[in-house]
Amino acid sequence: MTIELKEPGPEQVFTREALAFVEELQRNFDGRRQDLLQKRAERYRQLEKGAQFEFLSATAKVRSGDWKVAPVAPDLAKRHVEITGPVERKMMINALNSGADVFMADFEDALSPTWSNVSTGHVNLIDAVRRRLSFTSPEGKSYKLNQKIATLLVRPRGWHLPEKHILVDGKPIAGAFADFGFFFFHNAREMLDRGTGPYFYLPKIESHLEARLWNDVFVFAQDKLRVPRGSVRATVLVETLPAAFEMDEILYELREHSSGLNAGRWDYIFSLIKKFRTRKDLILPDRQKVTMTVPFMRAYTELLVKTCHRRGAHAMGGMAPFIPTRKNPEINEKALAQTRSDKEREVNDGFDGTWVAHPDLVATAKEVFDRKLGKPNQLEKQRPEVDVEAGELQDTRVPGATITEAGVRNNISVGVQYLASWLGGNGAAAIYNLMEDAATAEISRAQLWQWVQNQAKLEDGRTIDRKLYEQLRDDEVGKISEMPHVQQAQKILDDLVLGEFVDFLTLPAYSLLE
Repeated sequence: MTIELKEPGPEQVFTREALAFVEELQRNFDGRRQDLLQKRAERYRQLEKGAQFEFLSATAKVRSGDWKVAPVAPDLAKRHVEITGPVERKMMINALNSGADVFMADFEDALSPTWSNVSTGHVNLIDAVRRRLSFTSPEGKSYKLNQKIATLLVRPRGWHLPEKHILVDGKPIAGAFADFGFFFFHNAREMLDRGTGPYFYLPKIESHLEARLWNDVFVFAQDKLRVPRGSVRATVLVETLPAAFEMDEILYELREHSSGLNAGRWDYIFSLIKKFRTRKDLILPDRQKVTMTVPFMRAYTELLVKTCHRRGAHAMGGMAPFIPTRKNPEINEKALAQTRSDKEREVNDGFDGTWVAHPDLVATAKEVFDRKLGKPNQLEKQRPEVDVEAGELQDTRVPGATITEAGVRNNISVGVQYLASWLGGNGAAAIYNLMEDAATAEISRAQLWQWVQNQAKLEDGRTIDRKLYEQLRDDEVGKISEMPHVQQAQKILDDLVLGEFVDFLTLPAYSLLE
């Protein structure tokens, strides 16, 4: 065995057998992972030359075929409200006890992947699966799981992220293989024995070939550990523009293990900016103006519901990011009204459930879906009237919206504050009463790059150039200068905005984590 830990970790997680299993995943599948990442880069180079996204001609028979995904797992039939959060002990207990139907424990956008966070996250999951998860605060307050808790799903890191603390042949392994492998090895059989199963969310997928790789990983893992095939269920986050053109194909590749698609709205906006970042005619306005009702977002969600229900799969709605405050009831009232309106739109469109970021939002979202549906899901709602063309998924018009100085300032402030939080080990940061994670921070820094590099105009006619960015950045950073890690965070943001475009902010920032 040539797998090694650069830092010690909990013995109950990193057993010899578990390490050997993860090493096999890395050896068997990392070559394909690397090839697929190269295909992402090649596809972007074609876009730079003027290519457009189209539905794939080579897979037309899959889109027109009459097939369904696997039957719904019993404890995933009702997913009206799903809450998300990092694999942090206290937050996990609160989420599992929140009254939500599902809790997604996150190794990706909501987690700063310090070695401590990742390794103890697996301990927390082992304890959660066995119903022994508990926590006592420094003040002496005790937390433990209720009798009835949410169904547990786990989101491993995306294909692009490494795990530098675990080496095979001296090289970092894929974070995805570490997160999936240790969780599956320690918990798959235990979950089945308890009447549930190893359920996952799959992030950042850009093609059906990337979904095929996950499916092959699932088959290998189930066979290796003698877990029945089909025990795994995976929901794919459609949070990249390329994936929107391959929804049928992604479901098809995972059909034995599929439980639906999710409209990952924030990463989806980031992906569109990233793919069209040099297109001066496709520049988006202030982040707050890019709502779910603008043309490209509307087309994407309508197509997602239609595609899922045609294939017998759940269609899951987007995140409600608001964090209630005890200081200002008026802010709460307004935000909860917006959350309710957002969820009513989703349930009327045909979504089977939705996401929230905070336990206090569960009741609002649950009331909307429970009242409207009165049953576990609405898979029978087929949406035959929906006919989305390729151009509609790329229609970035936002009538009447502009880029404002306030919008630039907000992106700078959120970018710096989130990066500072992430460097401090917290990947789910409360900023301006919103739960910011890597996805929302990605929008902020990608918009800044797009505006500066394309010399976009503010609504008052000023050009957004390096000088204006640096002036506003100095103002915003001055307001939070006492925040830990803020200087490092500013340096990262400057490099992201003023240098060559980097695919994911977590890649350069990861080198600074312990």
